[in-house]
Amino acid sequence: MDARRLELTSFGLDGLALVTRAIGEPGAGEVRLRLEAASLNRRDLLLVEGVYNPKQALPVVPCSDGAGVVEAVGPGVTRVAVGDRVALHFFTGWISGEPTSDKLATALGGPGGDGTLTTRMIVSAEAVVKLPEAIDVATAATLPCAALTAWSAIVELGRVKPGDTVLIQGTGGVSLFALQFAVQAGAKAIGLTSSEERAAAMRRLGASAVVNYRETPKWANAVRDLADGRLDLVVDVGGAETLDQSVRCVRPGGTVALIGVLSGNFATFNLSLSVMRQVRLQGVTCGDREAFEAMLRAIAVRPIDPVIDRRFPLDDARAAFERMKANAHVGKILIDLSETT
Repeated sequence: MDARRLELTSFGLDGLALVTRAIGEPGAGEVRLRLEAASLNRRDLLLVEGVYNPKQALPVVPCSDGAGVVEAVGPGVTRVAVGDRVALHFFTGWISGEPTSDKLATALGGPGGDGTLTTRMIVSAEAVVKLPEAIDVATAATLPCAALTAWSAIVELGRVKPGDTVLIQGTGGVSLFALQFAVQAGAKAIGLTSSEERAAAMRRLGASAVVNYRETPKWANAVRDLADGRLDLVVDVGGAETLDQSVRCVRPGGTVALIGVLSGNFATFNLSLSVMRQVRLQGVTCGDREAFEAMLRAIAVRPIDPVIDRRFPLDDARAAFERMKANAHVGKILIDLSETT
């Protein structure tokens, strides 16, 4: 049996090559999946460019997010059965509890091994989660990294409750999921973006107000005014160029959930404000499998609407990476795998 897969043979988009590899039977505790869809995250582009991990062993199949059907199971597997619809968990070895270095080294499409830009793959049965009937495979393929990161920021770590006010930066996958989870939690959501088109997308998903940071470069005061002086949580995806204003606009005792570093890794911000106002800086990197399962159960009861920017076939996966690199997308970029099986 064969699998068509996109391999990164050298860093850079020119290093992506579509190949066909033989795939065997799953061993003890393993399953073989027939993947139907995958989605891109910023991390995947950084991996391809050699920025995420310059020491990454090559070749490697990029991407962490994917969903499909269990095609075969190895001895001892009881979590799932042949025919089950499943999604892959981002950190295959982080089942529950606090993160550790070993758990964080199991991320798919990188240090944890080959990722999801393939029509078939063999993984540990512990790495897959059975999908509720209410969640289709295309939706599931957008959830493992971006949605779970947003869920962790809003629900697991942010503990957002009805009546809270949350600032959501940007219109990438994590940001739009965070906006939807915040609204579901009963919070007032304020958006921060760069254009009226993107602002309209945030309003459609429930943002009560949106600030254009190009028109208002010093946006902290404007956001604080919209929050009536009580901004409980900031979902910060900018990093270097946004962190100082995030700290300035969040309330005393509030939280800045640091998720992205789109504007750089090294930030200068007002330490005195953070200390005197007891602001909590919370790094967020996806979540454990138990949180993923809890999020899926919640979505099955109260559906969210993943914003799909564009869909690409596996044969045109490079164009998907190019779109992400150009920052032309709003929401998730999906890659259809079922067409090539």
